[in-house]
Amino acid sequence: MEVQGAAAPEQAPPPRGEAPAEVQGAAAPEQAPPPRGGAPVEVQGAAAPEQAPPPRGEAPAEVTVAGTRVTRTAGSAHVIKSRQLERFEHDDPHAVLISVPGVYVRGEDGLGLRPNIGVRGVNPDRSKKVTLMEDGVPISPAPYSAPAAYYFPLITRMSNVRVIKGPGAIAYGPQTVGGTVDLITRSAPSLASGALDLALGEYGYGKAHGYLGSSDGQMDFLVEGVHLRSDGFKELPGGADTGFYRNEVMLKGSYVIDPTARIKNELRLKLTYSEELSNETYLGITDEDFEASPRRRYGVSALDRMRNHRTAVALTHVIEPSPDLSVTTTVYRSDFSRAWRKVNGFRGANLFDVLAAPDTPQNAVYYAVLTGQLDSSTPGETLLIGPNERDFAAHGVETRVRWNTTTGPVSHRVEYGLRLHYDRVERRHSENGFHVLGGTLVPDGGPTVVTQFNEAWTEAAALHASDAVTWRSLTVTPGVRIEMMRSAFVDRAAGSEQTRLARALLPGAGAYYALTEALGLLAGVYRGFSPPAPGSDEHVLPELSVNYEGGARFADGPLRAELIGYYNDYSNITDVCTLSSGCLDADLDRQYDAGEARIYGVEAYAEHEVPLGQLKLPITVAYTLTQTEFLSSFTSDDPIFGRVAKGDEMPYVPRHQASLSVGVEHERAGVVVGASYVSAMREKAGGEPMSQALATDEQLLIDASAKVRVVGPLVLYANARNILGSQYIVSRRPFGARPNAPRWIQVGAKASF
Repeated sequence: MEVQGAAAPEQAPPPRGEAPAEVQGAAAPEQAPPPRGGAPVEVQGAAAPEQAPPPRGEAPAEVTVAGTRVTRTAGSAHVIKSRQLERFEHDDPHAVLISVPGVYVRGEDGLGLRPNIGVRGVNPDRSKKVTLMEDGVPISPAPYSAPAAYYFPLITRMSNVRVIKGPGAIAYGPQTVGGTVDLITRSAPSLASGALDLALGEYGYGKAHGYLGSSDGQMDFLVEGVHLRSDGFKELPGGADTGFYRNEVMLKGSYVIDPTARIKNELRLKLTYSEELSNETYLGITDEDFEASPRRRYGVSALDRMRNHRTAVALTHVIEPSPDLSVTTTVYRSDFSRAWRKVNGFRGANLFDVLAAPDTPQNAVYYAVLTGQLDSSTPGETLLIGPNERDFAAHGVETRVRWNTTTGPVSHRVEYGLRLHYDRVERRHSENGFHVLGGTLVPDGGPTVVTQFNEAWTEAAALHASDAVTWRSLTVTPGVRIEMMRSAFVDRAAGSEQTRLARALLPGAGAYYALTEALGLLAGVYRGFSPPAPGSDEHVLPELSVNYEGGARFADGPLRAELIGYYNDYSNITDVCTLSSGCLDADLDRQYDAGEARIYGVEAYAEHEVPLGQLKLPITVAYTLTQTEFLSSFTSDDPIFGRVAKGDEMPYVPRHQASLSVGVEHERAGVVVGASYVSAMREKAGGEPMSQALATDEQLLIDASAKVRVVGPLVLYANARNILGSQYIVSRRPFGARPNAPRWIQVGAKASF
């Protein structure tokens, strides 16, 4: 998998890819307009030079950040393009994002159904500290009220992925401490065309992906659908299904009111529907059982199942009174509902403690009941199982004004933005008691117990402004973001309500100086922010930091190299409790203030496509070194923190992370091999040596992919995931050890028309 801001030499257009939609935080001076129907996705900072030719006559669109090309942006910005996404055909977003320096992932189900993404050391749990967007619109179910991302789009329908770190992050929000991940969907084609991708594989894997679109010069449309499924690789007694299916459908269209008018006036509509059924659980196994059979699942988790569905709509109006001025306004709405029935624990013991020390006298009986060796015989040995039902809604309107102008020898690319947003979450959690008799779950006959019945909502107004000021070889981009929020937490079970107001002023600035046409220096500083939990007491503070970065970038055609150092200085680092980190129901979505902390490191990246006659050799390498340190002592009820002493390191942040991709490609065929390495990560904050700490395994994964164009538009491909067959403990949270996916062979065929 390659990640790049510079483009590669020409190649036949892949079925997935379209001309990348423009990504900018202020309009670039001389840039082609984005393809009609593609949402203008903002990345504040700079963009890629030439790109591979877009399919079927579409105009190439330059990717920009704050009106500056990616190769000259003052901050860190990476673009994973369609060509790179197609090389491996990954369905797991973890496998895609780990190739970007400074981005970390924590495994969970082995399939990437609910990604845990962190940027520059922020807690990756449920990606709650990262701003997630699709075509520039927030996609977390409730970005302010409940930022834990239990929904993530299918990566296979994306045309490119953009990761923005550094000062450019203040153009987005509300999470700006780490950065932004923006997923860009396919643009409607200029001419009638489509594609179909069908694949099969081990563990009942199946994929059906197709799209169809057209344009008459004034109106265009695109219909796209994906079905993804698997029987699962984990093993339940009796061979029950541990897999999933997911369906996603997208409809996009745009209409130019008068193509001949001097003032461009365009309407765009995007509708999406997603659904999932997955036989997933939070219950892992003991380390000893993992050593014996890493894919084992205890039979008591046979009833565990997640069901969810999501609908979303975005209506965009674009008006360009002049070539140097544009106003883009988007009205959006999303609704997400989920019900996850799963094992929550014993009535008399904590599941994590039982699985962490199954041989102790107090845990041995619980472990025997859990594995079906003994029947439940006391009330404490009753298992509590029930659905966690949640309904989310988010809607808002956002306007961005971009203006290019000059003052003497100085050029300006200005952007102003305003977002009005509302989101809410309603939680209804309940559970029933079950006895284990002969290895089978039997209801205990007791009443259903409601453990959570509450609602949280947030009203927010956010403004941002930036100006990319260029004089000769120097570009300076000052900017500011203002967040204002009113939130509430309503405990319907207790009959209480708590509201609060919060606001934040988030300035930032970046600079890029071109030493030569290809080599430049960059530096930036900005204030990072993560909002407080809804309805929290006034003494509960938002997460605030001052983030610095600096480095150098070389970009010359397909060759790009970058070295950036960063330092995030937290005045208050926060944590919000979730079930996925092992928190109890009583602490769910409660915020803990951890005080001062620091995260710092180095990110290195290089890519090139070496021409060799009719062949090209694409090479990409990325490396991240990260150090973390709490500068305050505190106590938290979140198990991943607990009692923390000054100087302790943070959980789920690897010290070392690296990725490498090497390939050989011809016009008609190609082979690519990719490797990723992640050092062991603490699963609880601490300062003891890693050899003595509760930690995940050190991980080395190798993937390979091969493709051949058989005839005309027909392409056959084969993917080998984890070709070494290595099985690692990727997490023990919330309850016990869980593995990565095993060796997995998939074959497919795709054709465009």
